[in-house]
Amino acid sequence: MLLAERCDMAADSPDARSSSWTFLTHHARVLLEIARDPEARLRDIADAIGITERAVQGIVTDLREAGYLTRSKVGRRNRYEINPDQRFRYPTEADLPIGVLLDLFAEHDLEARPLSPSTTT
Repeated sequence: MLLAERCDMAADSPDARSSSWTFLTHHARVLLEIARDPEARLRDIADAIGITERAVQGIVTDLREAGYLTRSKVGRRNRYEINPDQRFRYPTEADLPIGVLLDLFAEHDLEARPLSPSTTT
């Protein structure tokens, strides 16, 4: 059974409809959106994950201050670079780099994307 099918089945359960918690925090989701597009605008990240732009701004500040990412200017836009070697903050995962999470979702994104005609030949 594919992960997406399990998620769809879980979303149909009565417990899933009445609960609002998720496994990934907003910090993790912001980090994943930046990994997908290092030049994404905060507004676009907010729209993608369903939180306010101000919340994303605070999370990006948290992530920068903790050493998970750096910001540079490219013209009028920001470009973010993630430090995949930075460790998770929670003690039980502190021996793992966040690159593990990024790799997991990068692989998921690649599997979810349809192949373009040029990659099938």
